[in-house]
Amino acid sequence: MSFATGLKTIVVATSLEGTSEAALEYARKLASAYGARIVLAHGLDPLEYASVDGVPGRVLRGLTEQARAVLDQMVADLVLEGIHSHSEVRQGAVVQMLVQVAQQYEAGLIVIGTRGRQGAGPVAVGAIAEQLVRSAPCPVLAVAADWNAGEFRPVPGGPVLLALDRNDSTAAAVDAACSLAQTFHRTLLVVHARLAAEVCAFLNPCTSLEEFGVKEGGAFPVRCIVKDGHPADAIPRAIAQYNPSILVVGVKRKSDSQGRHGTAFALLAASRVPVLCVPAVPVSKVEEKNARITVEIG
Repeated sequence: MSFATGLKTIVVATSLEGTSEAALEYARKLASAYGARIVLAHGLDPLEYASVDGVPGRVLRGLTEQARAVLDQMVADLVLEGIHSHSEVRQGAVVQMLVQVAQQYEAGLIVIGTRGRQGAGPVAVGAIAEQLVRSAPCPVLAVAADWNAGEFRPVPGGPVLLALDRNDSTAAAVDAACSLAQTFHRTLLVVHARLAAEVCAFLNPCTSLEEFGVKEGGAFPVRCIVKDGHPADAIPRAIAQYNPSILVVGVKRKSDSQGRHGTAFALLAASRVPVLCVPAVPVSKVEEKNARITVEIG
């Protein structure tokens, strides 16, 4: 299933303090462009209130009622814009709650908001988003609260930046980036981070794109560049240079990094633009069974 055909439902992680406003703004643009509905998901994380058993029932009920009142107003505003929407209020850890909601509604995208580049917000959300994208059944878009303000505000019509890497999520990431570029009439800027061992080799990221049916001179402009260095360093340099409207990154279900976090965490914590993390398309049970049969027969 392609990014466009799968984007019928968008789950937005919603806070009651306004830190998700930028995330909702991006979700609205995507919903309008793709004809998708929005599910506003708010989680009452027990860790914020010690243990659930220690919180009086009336307090939890009050928190739930408050959340529903705020979300109902947000839903009403979306409906007025012509976007079908409803809300979910659940207890539980953020990652688990979002995965469950996404699975229930067969979502094609989860959108989460960060606190921007102030304090420890990006680091904390980077870890949460990384954990989420490893387990979510669909792509995850992280949007900083201050993405559209200050010196790093994207220029109007900024390109879609695709961080091209060779892994099992490459095809899905290329598909998502191409869909966004075509839908919003943007240039697709493909960046390949070249490691030290590759510096002497002639690399053309567009050659890799052609394997997925993407060629220059197609439905949207395509520009390919090479940046030397590790992706965690090279991609932020490309962002600062080209001011893209969004960064698309293919993410493995399991990181190969030796440390606690992978490249996805570094990009999520440091990026000055919204980051769309695209995991490999999950193999269906039928495809998995057919693959086993093919191997046995062969």
